[in-house]
Amino acid sequence: MNLHTLLAARAEAGRPVRVGLIGAGKFGSMVLAQARLIHGLHVVGIADLSPARAHAALARVGWTPEQYAATSHADAIRTGRTYVGDDAAALCAADGIDCIIEATGHPLAGVRHALAAIEGGKHLVMVNVEADVMCGPELARRARAKGLVYSMAYGDQPALICELVDWARASGFEVTAAGKGNHFEPHFRYSTPDTVWSYFGFSEEEVAKGDFNPKMFNSFTDGTKAAIEMAAVANGTGLDCPDDGLAFPPAGLHDLARVFRPAADGGRLSRSGLVEIAASQEPDGREVRNNIRFGVFVTFKAPTEYARDCFRQYGMLTDPSGWYASMWRPFHMIGLETSVSVLSAVLRGEPTGSAREFRGDAVAFAKKDLAAGEMLDGEGGYAVWANAMPASRSMAEGSLPIGLAHNVRLLRPVARNQLVRFADVELSGEADVLAVRRAMEEGSRALPLAAE
Repeated sequence: MNLHTLLAARAEAGRPVRVGLIGAGKFGSMVLAQARLIHGLHVVGIADLSPARAHAALARVGWTPEQYAATSHADAIRTGRTYVGDDAAALCAADGIDCIIEATGHPLAGVRHALAAIEGGKHLVMVNVEADVMCGPELARRARAKGLVYSMAYGDQPALICELVDWARASGFEVTAAGKGNHFEPHFRYSTPDTVWSYFGFSEEEVAKGDFNPKMFNSFTDGTKAAIEMAAVANGTGLDCPDDGLAFPPAGLHDLARVFRPAADGGRLSRSGLVEIAASQEPDGREVRNNIRFGVFVTFKAPTEYARDCFRQYGMLTDPSGWYASMWRPFHMIGLETSVSVLSAVLRGEPTGSAREFRGDAVAFAKKDLAAGEMLDGEGGYAVWANAMPASRSMAEGSLPIGLAHNVRLLRPVARNQLVRFADVELSGEADVLAVRRAMEEGSRALPLAAE
């Protein structure tokens, strides 16, 4: 990699990489914590519905008030400072900005911001996996048509998984499975924002002084975030979601190659070429030894006996046959690493993972018995959880994407653990996003693969 060298050359020439950030929550705060320390990277503007929250985030991560005292985007470019406002559309349209980071986590807003950034001629780093899994292939197509990069966010697990898959394929291996670790037990499915902190072990004092969002953390707990991220990985790599959804088999580091291989060879996969989750907990609550709760992995098969022998000679962790091996990254640092995506997009014209085809979907299931007239409250809430499934099955069954399951009314009852369908809800105010979704469903499978 030579991003730092390329950035240094831009900085020396007086041409910093200029960035706009939408959303100053937890992820945005992590981006900002590092951005001020990277010479040649200039955060021109921050857009948040609450500028006061953005100011608090900046102060919390070490910025001085003078650094974000610009009075406009133009003033920020002229002075090297940062402008904080509440107008994402204005940020996307501002002259001189190279790349937009969308970090709101709101799927509908994320799609709208992506469209505005593309219309404004900006590269886009889509932190918002919720928006990406719902409409990403179509957004990526529109960006490519304008010569722009649409990218996953490096540091977040989907981009890191895509990197591992690319490494394995570029090395000549057959990818068997790819995924991430996750703190999960089956009963976590029914966690709510009221119960979530007990699963993380956070004290009331930690929660009170931190930038913690209970619905966001609950999305990790009930498996919804895993479904969203694995469907996004399927769309970015051409791997498939399991036909019956993610199974979350428990697996530690030394068992990845054993577990994530086809059942015909003794593993837990129905076939090769799937995304899946390595649970860090056994179903009875015991912690898996050497789990990869915070990491990502890929399992792959040796193409020849010679390669299998090399696996053994160089200490690879393999299954008992020696044919299947694993590679992993133990940790991810989320927004602290996202500048890699920005610099890759601007300096090399390459995404760090990008939606290429509509192959996987994250769809809503009832978390409890739901009655007609009830309101769904989306990802990490009280009403629904999500699982990942093949896009072909999702469309055939009329499944409701989890990104459209927020603030919508049920027209009919849906029993606990049953799929929620488009026909079950009353949609209003989502016509623009729904049009992007329908365009993706109709055409994105035929798109050419994007170079990565």
